[in-house]
Amino acid sequence: MQHAVGSPLPPPHQPGGAPQQQPGYLGAPSGPVPPAPQPPVPPVPPPPAPPHAPVPQGTDTTGHVPLPPGGPVPMPSAPPAPIVPDPTATTLAVLLIGPAGAGKTSVAKFWADHRRVPTAHVSLDDVREWVRSGFADPQSGWNDHSEAQYRLARRTCGFAARNFLANGISCILDDAIFPDRPAVGLGGWKRHVGPGLLPVVLLPGLEVVLERNAARSGNRRLTDEEVARIHGRMAGWYGSGLPIIDNSQLDVPTTARVLDDVLARAIASPPKW
Repeated sequence: MQHAVGSPLPPPHQPGGAPQQQPGYLGAPSGPVPPAPQPPVPPVPPPPAPPHAPVPQGTDTTGHVPLPPGGPVPMPSAPPAPIVPDPTATTLAVLLIGPAGAGKTSVAKFWADHRRVPTAHVSLDDVREWVRSGFADPQSGWNDHSEAQYRLARRTCGFAARNFLANGISCILDDAIFPDRPAVGLGGWKRHVGPGLLPVVLLPGLEVVLERNAARSGNRRLTDEEVARIHGRMAGWYGSGLPIIDNSQLDVPTTARVLDDVLARAIASPPKW
C-alpha cells in the first residue's frame, strides 16, 4: 500500500503492539524507585539560660550582697571562766537609760565611736523627731498621740537594732525610761529587740542634771521643775537589779570606760529584767 509523498507516516510499532518511545521521552524508570529526598532538618536552638535563683522571701539585698533579716537578739554567751570578757570586741545590743541631762547621747556616741568592732548609735529622741508635720511633743502633755508616736519610734529603733545585730554591727540605744510607767517601760524594748539587750542606767546627781539641761536648746531643754520630777522618778531604778552608773564626777571618756566594765560583768552574768 502506497502513501502520498509528504504524508506523515504512522508510528512504528514494536513487536507485541507496544508503541515505540519518542525521542526526549524518558518514560518510567526501570528497577526499584528511590525514596524521595527529605527536607533538611533545621538546627535545634540552644536551651535558654536558666533564670537567676529567686531571692528567698524575707531576705533583702544590697547589690549582690544578701542582708539577713533581723531577728530577736539572743542573750550573749558568757565566755569560759578563765577568760575575762572583752566588751570592746563583742557584738552587743546596749540600752542606755537615764533622765534628760544625764549625758546618755554624749556617752553613747563616744562609746560607739571608740569600739574595736562596728557599732551604731540610735537615739529614740532622734527617731521620734523624724515626724515633722503632726509631731506630738510630749513636753506639751503626754496623751494618746504622744504615746502612739513614742511606741512607733521605739519599735522603729528595735527593728533597726535587730537588723544591725543580724549583720554583725553592735548597737547602743538611749531612752529615758521610767521604772514606774509600763507604757514606756523595759518590756517594749525587750519585745522589739530581744532578751539579749543589755540595759544600763546612767544616773548622775540632780545638780549635775540641772546644769546639763540648762546648756541644752530647742525642745530638748526642759524646765527645772520637769527635770527634778523626772530625776526623782528615775531614782526608782535603785534596787531594780539593773547596773547603775553615777557619772556626776566623770567626764564622757571615763564614763564610757566604766560602761565597758559594767558590760563585761553583764555579759558574764546577764541582769534579770
